[in-house]
Amino acid sequence: MPTPPTAPHLTKAFQWDLGRQVERLDFLLRWLPRYAEWGYEELYLHLEDAVEFPRVPGVARRDAYSHRQFARLVAAATAAGIRVVPIVNLLGHTQYLIKVPALRDLNELRDASGDPLDQGQICPLHPRTLPVAASLLDDLAPFCTAGKVHVGLDESFHLARCPRCRAEVRRRGLAAHFAGHVQRLHRLAADRGLRLGIWADMLALLPGAIPALPRGMIAYDWYYYPFARHPRVELRNFAEADLAPALRARGVEYWGCPMNGAFRHEPLPVFGDRLANIAAWWRRCRRVGAAGLLVTSWEANRLAIELTTAVDAAAACLWLDPGVEDPREMLARGFARVFGRSAGLWPATPKGRPGAGATANARRLARIALSGDAFAFAGYPRWQINDRWDVCAERGGLRKAAAELRAIERICRAGSPWLAEAPRRRPDPATSGHERHQRERRHREMPPSNVAYPSALAASLAFRLYLARRDVFVRRGAEGVFALRRAAAALVGRALCPPDLPVGGDKPRPTAREILATLRDEADAFAVALRAGLAAARVMWRRSRDPRVPGPNERMLADDARRLAAWRRWLARAARGPAIAWRATPVCGAWQLQFTVHHFAPAMQKIVVEQRRSDGRRQLLHGCHLIEFRAFAAQARAAIRREFSVPVPAAGGVAPATGLLRIALRGLGQVAVGGVVLTNGAVSLRPSGWDPAARSILGRPAPQRGFPDLDWTVDRGAVRLGFRSDRWSQCTRLTLTDEP
Repeated sequence: MPTPPTAPHLTKAFQWDLGRQVERLDFLLRWLPRYAEWGYEELYLHLEDAVEFPRVPGVARRDAYSHRQFARLVAAATAAGIRVVPIVNLLGHTQYLIKVPALRDLNELRDASGDPLDQGQICPLHPRTLPVAASLLDDLAPFCTAGKVHVGLDESFHLARCPRCRAEVRRRGLAAHFAGHVQRLHRLAADRGLRLGIWADMLALLPGAIPALPRGMIAYDWYYYPFARHPRVELRNFAEADLAPALRARGVEYWGCPMNGAFRHEPLPVFGDRLANIAAWWRRCRRVGAAGLLVTSWEANRLAIELTTAVDAAAACLWLDPGVEDPREMLARGFARVFGRSAGLWPATPKGRPGAGATANARRLARIALSGDAFAFAGYPRWQINDRWDVCAERGGLRKAAAELRAIERICRAGSPWLAEAPRRRPDPATSGHERHQRERRHREMPPSNVAYPSALAASLAFRLYLARRDVFVRRGAEGVFALRRAAAALVGRALCPPDLPVGGDKPRPTAREILATLRDEADAFAVALRAGLAAARVMWRRSRDPRVPGPNERMLADDARRLAAWRRWLARAARGPAIAWRATPVCGAWQLQFTVHHFAPAMQKIVVEQRRSDGRRQLLHGCHLIEFRAFAAQARAAIRREFSVPVPAAGGVAPATGLLRIALRGLGQVAVGGVVLTNGAVSLRPSGWDPAARSILGRPAPQRGFPDLDWTVDRGAVRLGFRSDRWSQCTRLTLTDEP
C-alpha cells in the first residue's frame, strides 16, 4: 500500500512590534526560550526607527536599540533555536524615513509648489529610493538569520501621486507599477543572499500584480478577524479574497497571519476575537498548504505586553495540544504558560505544557478575561473621549456607561475585591483620618503579588476600570450642565420652550446650587480614580519598558488631568455666576448636534460635522472614523448603531451660531444618518424639513474591484441641516439665576 503524502511542515512564527515601543532588552531576552518551548521557530521584528542604521544616520530615534543591543537580541534568539526575520518598511508606513530632513524628498506626496510634505510614503521611482533601501538592507542583513527579509509594502494607498509615478502608471498600469517596485527590492534582497517577503493586502487590491511577482518570494496574507473559509478585505465591505491559488501558481510562498492583541487604544486584548482569528488562520493554513503561520502583534504600547504573550502561548495549543480549540481552554493554558506556577495556574510539567490542563484557577481567570470582551474599549467611536470630553453628551450614553461600569466592577471584584471599591466623593465624617488615608492608598497602589489576578492582568483591569469611571464621570458632567440649563428654563416658563423637549412638570427640580455641589463631589471622586488609573498605567508600562519614559496611557491621563482641572475651574466660576452654563464647557458645548449613525455596511468610513462660516467656507467641528475593530463589525452587513454628539458654538449669546451645519461621510462605503437634533439640554430643535423618523443614506457602496481612492479630505455624501431662526429667539430670553 502506498504511503500517504505527509503534510508540509507549517512554520510557526511570532512577531514583536518594536517600532511602536521599545521593550527592555532584558524582558525580551527572558521570553525567547519560552517561545521556543511553545514551538515557535521564527521571530519577526517590526522595526521602523527602533534600531540604529549606521549607513542611514538620523533614522534611529532616541531610545532605539544600538547595533550591539540588536545583535545581542538576535544572538539570544539563535541560541534558543529561533530564526529572526527583520521587517523594514519600504513603501507604506515609511514615515520613519520621511521624518529625516535629508530623506524628506523621498516622499511621494507633494504640495502645490512640488515640495515634499511632512507626512506620506516614499516614492518607489525616486532616484534615491533604491540606494537608501540598499543601505537599510546592508545594515540588517547580518541579522536575517532565517535567510529572509520582510519589506512590508502594506497599506500603500498613496501610489502614483507624484508626476514621475503618474507617468509610469499611464504607460504600464498601477499593478505593473507596484510589481516593478517588488521586483527591484527582490533583486536587492537576492544580491544579499536573502529571500524577500511582503504583506499581501496590496495584492488583494491589485491582483494584476501577482503574475509579475518574482518567483520564490513570500507573501504574508493578513486579516485580523474570525472567518469561516477565506479571509476578507475590509476596504471592499469585507468581501472574501482567496489569494492562495494565484500565488501558488506563480511560485510565491504563502503564509497566513492572524494577530494576537490590541488595536490602537485598547488596554486589553479582545481575547475571544483574537483566539478565534488565530484558530481560523490555523485551519486555513493547513487546508491550503501554507508554508507558515505568523502571529503578528501591532501597537501593543497601551497594554501590558504579557497579555499578548499569553495569547501567543494560547495559540500554541493548536500544535502542542491538538484538538484544543475552545477559547476558554486555550486562554487558560496560555495564562498557565505565561504566569506559571508562581500564580498557581498549572502544575509542574515539562516543556511548558500544562499536561492534563490548566488548573481551575487558570480556567477561572480565562473565564473572567473573556467576559470582559463584551465591554471592550474598542473602536474609534469609543476612543473619542481620549482626545476631547465635549463629544460625549450623546443620547443614552450615561445609562449605557453606568451599566458597563457596574459590569467591569464585578469583573474586577471577582479577583481583587479592593480593586472595584468606588472612590468616595467626600470623606465620611464617621471614618478616621487613618482609614481614609489607607483607602486612598489602595487606589494609588497595585495589589500585592498574592492576589488572584497576576499583576499584569490586575493592572490592566484597574486601568480599564478607570476608563469606565471616566466614561460615566464625563457624561454625568454633561448631564449636570444640561440640568443647570433646564433649571433656568423652568424659571422662564413652559411657553418659552418648544414642544420638542418639555421642561416643566411636577417633579421637584434640584437647584443650581445643589447641582453644582453634586458635580464638585463627583470631580473630587474622579480625581482619586484618576490617580488609581495613573498607577495602573505605570505598572502596565514599566513591566517591560523604560520607567523613565512616560507611556501613551500616562500621557493620555495627563491630558485627562488637565481637562479635570479645567472642569473644576469652570465649576468654581459657575458657583459665582451660574449664567455661564449657557456657554461652552469642558464637557459639552453651548449646543450639541446629536445624531445616530447606522453602520449597516462596514468598510472604511469616517463621519464629519462641518459648519458654514460667515465667509462661506466650511469649518470642521469634529470627525470620527467608524472602524470598530471587532468581529461583529467584520461582515458585509451589520446592525451597528452609534450615537454621536458634536459641540456647536453659540452666536455670542444663548442662540446657536447661524451657520448651516452639514454631516458628511468620507472614506469608502455607506452609512445612514437619522435622529438629528440640535439641543442645549433645555431647548431641542429639529432640522427644517427633516422627518424625525427618516434616515439619510450617505456615500456609495464600497467598490468591489479596482484600487481604492482613499482620500480622507473628500466628501462621499453629505446632508445639510438648517434650523428655523424664529425658534432660536426663544433661547435668547433664557437666563440662569443662583436659586431657581
